[in-house]
Amino acid sequence: MSIDFKSAKSVTKDGHLHTKYTYENSVVEKDASGRTIVTPTAVDYEFKLDLTVPKVGLLLVGIGGNNGTTLLGATLANKHNISFENKRGVVKPNYYGSVTQASTIKIGIDKETGNDVYAPFNSIVPFVSPNDLVIDGWDISGVPLDQAMKRAQVLDVTLQKQLHPYLEGKKPMPSIYYPDFIALNQAERANNVYNATASGEVRTDNKWGDVEQIRKDIREFKAKNQLDKVIVLWTANTERYADVLPGVNDTADNLIKSVKESHEEIAPSTVFAVASILEGVPYINGSPQNTFVPGVIHLAEKHNSFLGGDDFKSGQTKVKSVLAQFLVDAGIKPLSIASYNHLGNNDGYNLSSPKQFRSKEISKQSVVDDIIESNSILYNKESGDKVDHCIVIKYLPAVGDDKVAMDEYYSELMLGGHNKISIHNVCEDSLLATPLIIDLVVVAEFLQRVTYKKAGESDDSYEGMYSVLSLLSYWLKAPLLRPGFKPINGLNKQRQALENLLRLLVGLPVNSELRLEERLK
Repeated sequence: MSIDFKSAKSVTKDGHLHTKYTYENSVVEKDASGRTIVTPTAVDYEFKLDLTVPKVGLLLVGIGGNNGTTLLGATLANKHNISFENKRGVVKPNYYGSVTQASTIKIGIDKETGNDVYAPFNSIVPFVSPNDLVIDGWDISGVPLDQAMKRAQVLDVTLQKQLHPYLEGKKPMPSIYYPDFIALNQAERANNVYNATASGEVRTDNKWGDVEQIRKDIREFKAKNQLDKVIVLWTANTERYADVLPGVNDTADNLIKSVKESHEEIAPSTVFAVASILEGVPYINGSPQNTFVPGVIHLAEKHNSFLGGDDFKSGQTKVKSVLAQFLVDAGIKPLSIASYNHLGNNDGYNLSSPKQFRSKEISKQSVVDDIIESNSILYNKESGDKVDHCIVIKYLPAVGDDKVAMDEYYSELMLGGHNKISIHNVCEDSLLATPLIIDLVVVAEFLQRVTYKKAGESDDSYEGMYSVLSLLSYWLKAPLLRPGFKPINGLNKQRQALENLLRLLVGLPVNSELRLEERLK
């Protein structure tokens, strides 16, 4: 779809899109008498978008797992236009479930009818195509990727057979394995680790050496494939939470010192994060553990490197972020949310360990916090009003990758009435998570090409976005953001932020549903 945005606010020159934008907001404060004062504000910015789409490589931590092999299968099927037949008929390759590849954005209203007009998300500005990604990665399991795909039991056998020639003999790079951080039941899979001795003993006393090895892997991957950019994404096992300790992982300097001393609270995912930051490549955490301890964020700030996390938001939690927002915005008071899951893939097996489950529980519980805080009529902070939020995850091998989720929302209505909403959701877990990986990578790369300055400043004042890419929150359960700011979990708000960034870059006004053409005489 070819679109010509004619806006006086934007101009293309020297391979960049230059846009002027006035950011309008309002500041709220209380005066001496306790009265609330709201003051509109406006700041003029100039944005610059590099229109050249680079050659991008993606390194997955956990490439041999369900998500990693499904991503490989999806990109290969789409790139080579591989159709396959299942019991329902012929299936053509697609990227359903991906915002960047399979959704649309409202770009305006039809001149004749006044009705909304939509365009593909990826037609507004240039994005990298997932078909063009060069993909590799690490895994503690050395099973060749064609066999790992078979082990995952996600893709139809007829598709796997057609993908076999592209994956045959291809093995993951050796990864690092610190047994204390993932469930003991994963030990038998850990046969592809480079922090192991010849006798098979796992060493955790050279974590700085592990950082240097990962950095070497990144550099060699980039050079071998002649890449412009590399992005690293963790889709491996959920780790236990690391303890955040003063003098250990609370600042960048302390973190580096602790890695060099191989401190026991330095997790594998944090080692990958440190290596990525020092190599200047974005690092995205798709699992719920606290990879991004304060020292990691501080280190990313020092090196102007990008981070995104935490925990893929694919099914149950995505619905929760919509339904809880709907109830609270409707003036209905949720009293309790009970969430139950059972799944039979290796993620579920790992989560059957209490410490790893606790990481997942924390990320799932936080998804309604900001929604509850937005309504002081329903929830009085001083009286301790809150939602009872219970989460249960059980490992049930028989269901495989077909995760089953059951939720009950119990709410209070007017005059003592009550409302109960029950949802039963069955989803193919990896086929929901894989499109999220695509979107996270595509948007993270895009955000690297966006710079800005305040109006009137010199051209050498342009700078990149803040290190923590909170604009990725749409795809993440526990959005990481700038220290001091509270997360926004409402799904519609997260999506609107993304849309409005694209709109402002091409000189369109931010989205408005006033629809005055319809409502005024």
